[in-house]
Amino acid sequence: MNEKSRSVGGRLKDCFQQSWLRALKTAWWMIRIMLPVSLVVMFLQYFGLLSYISNFLTPVFKHIGLPGESALVYITSFFLSVYAAIAVIGTLALDMREITILAIMCLIAHNMIIETAIQKRTGSSAVRVVIVRTVCSFVGAILLNLILPKETLANVSVHKAVQYTGLLNVLEVWFNGSFWISLKVVIVVTSLMFIQKILDEFGIMKVLSAIFRPLMKPMGLSEKISFHWIIANTIGLTYGSAIMFEQVETKKISLKDADFLNQHIAVSHSLLEDTLLFVTIGVSAVWITFPRVAIAIVVVWLYRAEQKIFKNSI
Repeated sequence: MNEKSRSVGGRLKDCFQQSWLRALKTAWWMIRIMLPVSLVVMFLQYFGLLSYISNFLTPVFKHIGLPGESALVYITSFFLSVYAAIAVIGTLALDMREITILAIMCLIAHNMIIETAIQKRTGSSAVRVVIVRTVCSFVGAILLNLILPKETLANVSVHKAVQYTGLLNVLEVWFNGSFWISLKVVIVVTSLMFIQKILDEFGIMKVLSAIFRPLMKPMGLSEKISFHWIIANTIGLTYGSAIMFEQVETKKISLKDADFLNQHIAVSHSLLEDTLLFVTIGVSAVWITFPRVAIAIVVVWLYRAEQKIFKNSI
């Protein structure tokens, strides 16, 4: 019994040793993006440029329950990461209802350049991926704006607009905020990578793959890609890309199956990491998880119908 316990303990120790350095490197990469972005946003706010952006974009974003300046969060996530978007959210005066709507938009359409390149390499059209993710991000926002309770969430004030007294005060506020968000990033990333190593080491990932296999068909996906669906929704599209590359190149999964999976995970992936990041700032996991999965399923079945119609018309 003690030998078995020591064996498990040793394996857990190995998992941590294999993950902590990679986690710190990843966290540092993310922090290097987040901190300059948040500083730029603070300067935009200090010099009054956010008010201009707000006035210009309010007519568009008011239809999805958001103030105009929130567009900056969406644009940031579109080109960068969810981490960067959260950094920008921390500088704006938003209530929890608005943050929840922004969250689903950012979760669907984030890190577009890198993730589109990954999906293109595994057999999907880059143009289609960008269009699908952009359109679905607004569909998700419209949906949440219709169903989110206004009486409760809208009254939960999360951030207050910061009034700066000078440029030195801007730097002071930025430094204090950066310290805490950097610490949070390190803790979250390290924890997630440690969990991923444990899932692999103890064969839990394979068990989960078998459990989720029956769910693939209702989603419009091949049962052969259940493992890849798990990977994309646990360690994310970017982190899991190496596995997809290898599987496609060795023809263990077909380009067609990979393409259908890409349509799904373009809208809904990283249900663990990215969702948890927004949960840490108070967003309900339910509101930003189930709508994404539902939209992703619809996207795949529409894509199947489109291909069938196109095939019959030839």
